[in-house]
Amino acid sequence: MRIITLHVDGLEQAVKNGLYQWLSSADVDVVAIQNLKAKEYQLSDDVLYPEGFNAYFFDAAEDNYSGVAILTRDVPKAIMTGLAHAEWDMQGRFIQADFDHVSVASVLFPTIDEHNTLEDKLEFQQVFLEHLQKTRRKRREFIFCGNFEAAHKTVDIQDWKNAQDTPGFMPEERAWFDQIFGPVEFTDAFREANFGENQFTWWPDEESQRRDQSGWRIDYQICTPGVRQYVVEARIEKAPQFGKHAAVMIEYEFDEEI
Repeated sequence: MRIITLHVDGLEQAVKNGLYQWLSSADVDVVAIQNLKAKEYQLSDDVLYPEGFNAYFFDAAEDNYSGVAILTRDVPKAIMTGLAHAEWDMQGRFIQADFDHVSVASVLFPTIDEHNTLEDKLEFQQVFLEHLQKTRRKRREFIFCGNFEAAHKTVDIQDWKNAQDTPGFMPEERAWFDQIFGPVEFTDAFREANFGENQFTWWPDEESQRRDQSGWRIDYQICTPGVRQYVVEARIEKAPQFGKHAAVMIEYEFDEEI
């Protein structure tokens, strides 16, 4: 099962720039997309119906803001939207596809902007932590994909010494990762198969992306313990570009159909 997660700067524009053509040639099974910047009814048929995929969307209430989607080759058994938290669900931040034995979700953490403060972002971390804790009590496996808007370790950010007081790398944000990869027992799937340095998924500007400088790894796939052993490949796809984020591709080689 090959899964890609990708934060775009607007889905309509990404599709115009060749996103769906690239996905068709990537031999991918599930695609988690974040930051649609459009409501489903505003999307053209070319975006709503990608060839070879079933597409599902969860909008933000506000125009030109947030939103997540998930594309699947196989028809899922169920689609779940939202985290049962009205404030965050109005921002369209979570969608999940359930298959026989595993669920795959697309999640978009809030950035600090005119909509959300650092305190809001930390609140979302807590809400999502509680959601992860609930999933550990269920009899299925989970893979959560998306832009987590924070880097965990010093290896995940180019200039970490000067970023320790910067949102996205603050101690309280990094402590959240310590919780989910520690007591909650989730796994950073990318690091199960890729231990390389300079593995970044986001750059502040296009110029730094070309130079491979000022990079951050803030796009993740995290999975429950039962999935960990099936991670066989993980890489970051810097090209083609559909915004300031690169796609993260991870392949899971399950023993049986999911």
